[in-house]
Amino acid sequence: MLISASYFWSNAINAFMFNHGLMTPTLIDVMMLTGLNIHAPNRSFHLLEKASFKIETKNIGGWKGYINKNMKTGSVSVREHTAFLNMWLEKFIFCGKTVGPTSNNLRLANILANGNSVPLGKHLLGSVYHLFHQVSVRLRNNQPITKLGGLWWFIQLWLHMYMHKTMVVDLSEMQFPSEEFS
Repeated sequence: MLISASYFWSNAINAFMFNHGLMTPTLIDVMMLTGLNIHAPNRSFHLLEKASFKIETKNIGGWKGYINKNMKTGSVSVREHTAFLNMWLEKFIFCGKTVGPTSNNLRLANILANGNSVPLGKHLLGSVYHLFHQVSVRLRNNQPITKLGGLWWFIQLWLHMYMHKTMVVDLSEMQFPSEEFS
């Protein structure tokens, strides 16, 4: 369903061009499906100070090593909270294509760990549009749609929300050809 829908995506207008009209995920869709903040003021990430600590993500044994290295006992420090939020953003929200930890979302995680509001919903929607751009470029160049990572989970939820009547397969109504086996 996801790849099929991707054939209808237009990078020029960031929308699906279906026969019945244009459709695109919006900030309201993001808020309805995820509950993520879309109202917080945008923060300029390049103007913010870097964290006073560095969280190691390479050569530590994947996610298990990352967790073991950053998990402490006692009350949770800002460093530990940042490490957790970095993992949460990478694994469960933005779904990076690597199988181990990265520092791609570390600055965002640090801002959240310090109690600042961030419009995560806007970042999520921007990532959806970026993913569809990558997919449409690959489709145009006859390249396989593999190892992209990204927000396929959100796209699947969104498509199901709007197309549940056309995408539902009722197995009780399906007929399969009978074959005699010898």
